[in-house]
Amino acid sequence: MITRQITSPHEDEFPLVIPLMPATREHRRAAMWVVAALFVLAACIAPFASVQIGRVDAFVPVLQTVLSAADLLTATLLFGQYSVQPRRGLLAVAGAYLFSGAFAFLQTLSFPGGYGPNGILGDGFDTPAWFFVFWHTTFPLSILAYTLLKDKTERGAAARSTRASIIATICAVLTTVAALTWTVTAWVNHLPSFYSGSVTLQTRFGSQINIALWLVGAATLAVLFSRRRTILDMWLMVTLVAWMPNFLVAAVASSVRFSVGWYAARGFALVASCMLLCVLLTELMVLYSRLASALILQRRERANQLMSIDAATAAIAHEIRSPLGSITLNTSIALNQLAAEPPDLEEIDVVLKDIERASLSVDSTITSIRSLFKSASNRSRMQIEDVVCQVLRLMQHDLQTNQISVSTSFSDHPHAVTGNRAQLQQVVLNIVKNGVEAMASIPVDQRKLTVSTRIDQRWIVLNVRDAGVGIPQHTNVFDAFFTTKADGMGLGLAICRTIIDRHGGMLALVATGSQGTEFEVRLPIA
Repeated sequence: MITRQITSPHEDEFPLVIPLMPATREHRRAAMWVVAALFVLAACIAPFASVQIGRVDAFVPVLQTVLSAADLLTATLLFGQYSVQPRRGLLAVAGAYLFSGAFAFLQTLSFPGGYGPNGILGDGFDTPAWFFVFWHTTFPLSILAYTLLKDKTERGAAARSTRASIIATICAVLTTVAALTWTVTAWVNHLPSFYSGSVTLQTRFGSQINIALWLVGAATLAVLFSRRRTILDMWLMVTLVAWMPNFLVAAVASSVRFSVGWYAARGFALVASCMLLCVLLTELMVLYSRLASALILQRRERANQLMSIDAATAAIAHEIRSPLGSITLNTSIALNQLAAEPPDLEEIDVVLKDIERASLSVDSTITSIRSLFKSASNRSRMQIEDVVCQVLRLMQHDLQTNQISVSTSFSDHPHAVTGNRAQLQQVVLNIVKNGVEAMASIPVDQRKLTVSTRIDQRWIVLNVRDAGVGIPQHTNVFDAFFTTKADGMGLGLAICRTIIDRHGGMLALVATGSQGTEFEVRLPIA
């Protein structure tokens, strides 16, 4: 048997999270405009990059604290997306933004004039530069890991332990950050220096490191470009492009800190860090608005269906009530005539013929309704498991609202049945809705719906079990107009049994009581 949770659709059917959605023409156009704007801005600043301007000590702590917060928020959103649809690549991107946020904040702590005259970590001289190197090494390498892992889906035990995977990723990132921080603070005097004499004169080693960082970023960008497909790919490329001026300024300009180029590079860094965050938030709002519209339409359609059923029931009742009333009245007249002395046989004959005509009218009405119902049977081959999954997707909002845990256990060798998909879907939907309503009065932690399929000789057997309060007088549960609900019409299960009968199957109530109710649907294998 294959057992899995079906609180959401299967992840291979279509992307459920924003980072895995294919990039649209609008996204590509917006990305191109952003890249063009970055190039134009960089070209305008380039001639003045070496110009030294005033030192603003509050600039770095304010800007990089905002930058760090943006990176950590982005990582949180990516972890949330991973929990919805586990893909290893999403963990790598979330780890990249964790690295970025952590090292950005650590560089702020070590930067001279930030939170202290010489910083509060390291020597205030080369330590911030090393944090910069770690920052811009771990980020592109993590993005490169994402590029190589982004098409791999977690299955089996890994897919069921998303929380453990997220915790392991966070622990791995924090351990790496802690180890590199200890190295650069305890051994900074033994590491190569980035500056000679003052922080405005960069050594040859510093220029080489910045060129190396630029090449790492460019190589990552090239690999990502060759494998681009999704929204996340598109905007990660824009982020890598936005980082490029940082390295070029540091490698080319001789006046590194507090120059026009240095301040501009920090501005580009802030843009790069906020890029993906803005995209994710925007797309989440768009997705939320679409979801809200879909829910409104679904509720409206459900209300229209209920109104249609109510109208159809009223019409049927109207068509049947008149001849039934006539039968009742004529029966009373016939009894009175039989009780008379002597009985008026001629009048009784007329009354009995009226009763016969009324009975034929009722039978004609029922026959026309059944023929109309039968004419809707456009049958095809299908798997009942697909019908169940479709129903659970339609009911997902109700299941989540009522906090019901849903589990399925499907046969590992599914067989096809022949039937009308809409009618079979209506059967499963009715049984599931009854189960949801039956569990409304029990504690939340006990609300569980179990759906399973199995093969029994020539039958495909579908079992739906809830943990509700059970059905009293369950021997009449399939009778028309039998209901345990205050506002129910008592037609749902009667119609369901008629549908299954017409498909050559059987619908039965196999268990009910204080521990819940279980219905069994048997359909012949096609």
